[in-house]
Amino acid sequence: MKITVHKSQVKGKVNVPSSKSLTIRELMCAALSKGTSEIVHPLLSEDTAAAATVLGQVGVTIKKENGLWRVKGGDLHESLQPLFCGESATTLRFMMALCALIPGRHRLFAGPSLSQRPIKPLVEALQKLGINARADWGDAPPVTIEGGTLKEEATELPGDVSSQFVSALLLIAPFAQKEMKIRLTAPLTSKPYVDLTIWCQKEFGVNVTTLPDGFTVRRQAYRPTRLVVEGDWSSASYILALGAACGEIEVDNLRPDSLQGDRVILEFLRKMGANVGVARDSVNVSRGELKAIPVHLADCIDLLPTMAVLAALADGRSEFTGIERARLKESDRVKAVGENLRKLGVDVVATDGRLVITGPVRAPLGPVLIDSYGDHRIAMAFGVLGAALGGVTITGAESVAKTFPTYWDTLKKAGVRMEIHD
Repeated sequence: MKITVHKSQVKGKVNVPSSKSLTIRELMCAALSKGTSEIVHPLLSEDTAAAATVLGQVGVTIKKENGLWRVKGGDLHESLQPLFCGESATTLRFMMALCALIPGRHRLFAGPSLSQRPIKPLVEALQKLGINARADWGDAPPVTIEGGTLKEEATELPGDVSSQFVSALLLIAPFAQKEMKIRLTAPLTSKPYVDLTIWCQKEFGVNVTTLPDGFTVRRQAYRPTRLVVEGDWSSASYILALGAACGEIEVDNLRPDSLQGDRVILEFLRKMGANVGVARDSVNVSRGELKAIPVHLADCIDLLPTMAVLAALADGRSEFTGIERARLKESDRVKAVGENLRKLGVDVVATDGRLVITGPVRAPLGPVLIDSYGDHRIAMAFGVLGAALGGVTITGAESVAKTFPTYWDTLKKAGVRMEIHD
């Protein structure tokens, strides 16, 4: 599907969907709890559907009602079918760890993009715990896990490849025979995502001790609970950027005190010159004279596409560092934003660890075709740029269903003019 976005003036109030990261973490903790948990306002998207499906295959009962999932866990068993995790990296990596606890042989598959993303550090960390784990291609799915008992109480892995590897081990650590030690051999990046995991575990009755070089978790049991899923700051970043670029937007369903790392978008917008107002559960952003700023993105790497299109609209030279892991997402996002911005005449210089964007971009003289590479975050970010400039057509626009299925409808509600081409 293609969408052509026209230059627009936006104003209004919109909601953003619930957090994908929290929905999946709460599902996993509920699956490990003996009894029934309630997840209120879960995100309904391709990624969360993948998590719910594979959990159902290993014995978790999920009763879906309007705005509520009742999740009965604690009685996991081997699946008779392979576990297909789609393009959800969180689901794949967390399920690799959960399968280590379930007696039997588990085969995990992924979609085309995720099948090229690394899992070797997590495979090796599980092997150190006495689990027979192996990836078919050495560093990418499919992967086979022969589960049962965690035979060792200590493991290690680098913290700078994916925080999801660390979170996956934390989720199963309470099931070790004694206290488990997880040592990080490299500094932890995307720490806020690990903080979300630890917070979620605590809500389900599990406590994690943080050490200078890792974590320890004593043997303990998850307890069923009821949790309300807060709004997703990653998804909100595009709508807030829209306000900064094209008018004024109020976004509901956001907690300004959230542990989500992408909440830092508020700080970035203020520094760039946008007008930002914060209430108890909403944020208002209006257009300002945007100026370039330097930004380190190691702890909020999903904000790269959002910040890249804002940098194209800003006056001056924006420099982004800590971007290495952006090359290992649904697309090589450094390459994707660079190639697409150059189509619009933007000066972009990219290296492995640095991206420099010089703005402001002028409105294109004719139609420009943006390749989303099937990446939801590229599609959403360039939707914002299209509303600011006009004349932008985005391929693979349906990819937003991965995390924000109502994205284009939300933009329309805010006043963005667009045409959909099947």
